[in-house]
Amino acid sequence: MQPVNNSLKNTHLKDTISLSIPLVMTQIGHIITGMVDNIFLGKLGKTEQAAGILSNNLFVILLVFSIGMSYVLTPAVTDAHVNQNEKEKASLFKNSLFINMVVAVLLFIILFFSSPLLAYMQQPEDVVVLAIPFFDVLIFSIIPVALFFVCKQYTEGLSNTKAAMYISVIGNILNIILNYLLIYGYCGLPELGYMGSCWATFIARVFMGIGFLIFVFKHNSVNSFAKYYQEAKINAQHFWPLFKDGLASALQFTFEVAAFAIAGLLAGVFGKEQIDAHGIALSMAAFTYMFASGIGSATTIRVGNYYAKHDLTNLKLAIKTSYKLVIVTMGFMALVFICFNTVLPIVFSNDAEIILIASKLLLFAALFQLFDGTQVVAIGALRGLEDYKYPTYIAFIGYWIIALPLCYIFGFMMNYKVYGVWLALSIGLGFVAIALSIRIRNLIRLKSISSQNTN
Repeated sequence: MQPVNNSLKNTHLKDTISLSIPLVMTQIGHIITGMVDNIFLGKLGKTEQAAGILSNNLFVILLVFSIGMSYVLTPAVTDAHVNQNEKEKASLFKNSLFINMVVAVLLFIILFFSSPLLAYMQQPEDVVVLAIPFFDVLIFSIIPVALFFVCKQYTEGLSNTKAAMYISVIGNILNIILNYLLIYGYCGLPELGYMGSCWATFIARVFMGIGFLIFVFKHNSVNSFAKYYQEAKINAQHFWPLFKDGLASALQFTFEVAAFAIAGLLAGVFGKEQIDAHGIALSMAAFTYMFASGIGSATTIRVGNYYAKHDLTNLKLAIKTSYKLVIVTMGFMALVFICFNTVLPIVFSNDAEIILIASKLLLFAALFQLFDGTQVVAIGALRGLEDYKYPTYIAFIGYWIIALPLCYIFGFMMNYKVYGVWLALSIGLGFVAIALSIRIRNLIRLKSISSQNTN
């Protein structure tokens, strides 16, 4: 086997960065929606801010399940695109759109009847009173978000990552403007107070979902499948793989995010200040995670392309490049949290106690930055290799068998409170990152042996 020359390595790094930048911007766009809401609510008061965080903690569990269902579309479309099969692309898009819309409607129905659960989660009573109507509006956005992500995963399968970025940026600008107008009642709009924030989020997400669908069918850069869309059918050949693998992907996402959401509910047991501090620190950790997530999505696209071409040499180099890039990126983010942990929370709150708790939690966030980055790149690589089952098992073990029990042990039994919760989450993330990396190594080794035997 000949060594890989530096020119090829540099090409991989350049291609990964070029593909990652729009994806990072898109991912940041989604997290900024929640951060903007958090900042506006924090200016109104810590009870309003806690209500928004509590509502999102419950909503996001099923939201990410819906998002996860769409992620399997990207490698499938990549394979069809490499083989220039427009009819298959049309069929994949139609089947995925059908699956994700049905799932989103079912999840909406579940969420519609879930708001009373907020009263039984041992959260501060005044927070729950404000959270229930906020939650009842927020849940309507699950359907346009599902629509957006089907379009996003389809265009990423074509290696078009800029479309989602532009729509996300416009959607977030709209969300910021509407937060300001609807909360305070400017430009003739009603003054809705804290409820203006959830309405702003809903309207912005409707724009993003419908706007992206129109783009996919009308823009020449991505609509080559459109002339075959009408004749495409909901068929077993595409429906069942998309549904089966999508379910595994959705569960994988849900295990992780639900663990963090439950951790937020545990933080709420300790008081509204700890809810707010947890939500502030988590929103900043989620912001930096989006950089890693963008690199992970780029990894899916690049690995999926080489996997479709049976090019194991470049496939392995693409994965190594992504690992190096994410380690440098998240290492830098960890340093930012360490150096500015007392400054960053001031953006979200004026309360001294909340700022103090959040600043300490950012040190835990710094601790798990590298774990978070490597695990999301590993998931991206495995998705490109169309491996969904084992990552789901690993996520379940890491977050539900390891992290959540440790949250209870550290937080309640050892009385470390919210700090114990974050230490437990860090340990769970570390396990997942290591286990997923081992899975990649074993899977590539098996594929290499299979390729040698075929030759």
